[in-house]
Amino acid sequence: MTRTIRSEEMHSVLFSLFNKYGFSEEKAKLLAEVHIENTLHGVNSHGINRVPFFIEQLQRGLVKKDAEAEKLEGFGSLERWDGSLGSGVLNAIQCTNRAIAMAKENGMGLVALRNTNHWMRAGYYGWMAAEHNCIGILFTNTEPNMPAWGGKEARLGNNPLVIAIPREKGHIVLDMAMTQFSFGKINEYKLRGDALPYDGGFDADGNFTKNPEDILQTKSGLPIGYWKGSALAMVLDMLATLLSAGRSTYKLGLEEHEYGVSQIFLCMDAVTFQDGELQEQLLEEIISYTKDITPTQPGGKTYYPGEKSLANKIENEKNGMQVSEEIWNRVIHLLNN
Repeated sequence: MTRTIRSEEMHSVLFSLFNKYGFSEEKAKLLAEVHIENTLHGVNSHGINRVPFFIEQLQRGLVKKDAEAEKLEGFGSLERWDGSLGSGVLNAIQCTNRAIAMAKENGMGLVALRNTNHWMRAGYYGWMAAEHNCIGILFTNTEPNMPAWGGKEARLGNNPLVIAIPREKGHIVLDMAMTQFSFGKINEYKLRGDALPYDGGFDADGNFTKNPEDILQTKSGLPIGYWKGSALAMVLDMLATLLSAGRSTYKLGLEEHEYGVSQIFLCMDAVTFQDGELQEQLLEEIISYTKDITPTQPGGKTYYPGEKSLANKIENEKNGMQVSEEIWNRVIHLLNN
């Protein structure tokens, strides 16, 4: 069951909730805006659906509400920061802004962040970079929730990767986990009582399954591209861990709950070469070519990364967001109790 919630109502509820749990008005406002923006883009799994999870992390003491990310070291266009176990959202915004600032100054900037927490929807920070006319490459490691190809036990994280490219007619923003479905999306199917449309992970016997409950129990998602997704997840974990001197998926898996992850924020200023008109022409050439196809289904079409997300936002701003009744009731309960 779902209900329609408009942005104004969701903002009022979430701002009050985050403020109640100890965040300053400024931080509560920002946290509310991020969760709303994610939900407007149609990513409820990493928007409104994540609010109860975030409050649980606070209550467990895994997220430090008063913590601030701080710079530890700098080497030209490369910096290393410590998130001090603060809010993953607030830390990610700060580090994305810092990478953007370095890109504007030097053409490129990279921030490696350790000891942070779940940043909710990774794509949010890609859209941030693109809005500042920066190309962005951002990724995080996670707790083990995917087996290395050929093994049964989960040993890799699904390590979401974002690649964002600014474009006048609509930014290109790729936001993908290394599993066929993110675990937030798998939980969304579970809330609806639906099976996944494709195999999304492994059951207790090691078989492919479309059953979201089986995958959530085993914490064994299916790597994208099988062995290729497995390898990509591994090297993303290596890069995030080495550059930040932070915790690897192995170390994250030693804890009962995920916290203290490692993340990378790389931004490149798209205006560095001063050929914006050419860039737009080249992007249009690629997009037009991929759309000029015979659809597999009558009336079908192809999409560039981020196209559907932007369409969702426009639709949801106009008509309101469809939110799980169960999730909304949990949020209201947290606010009133």
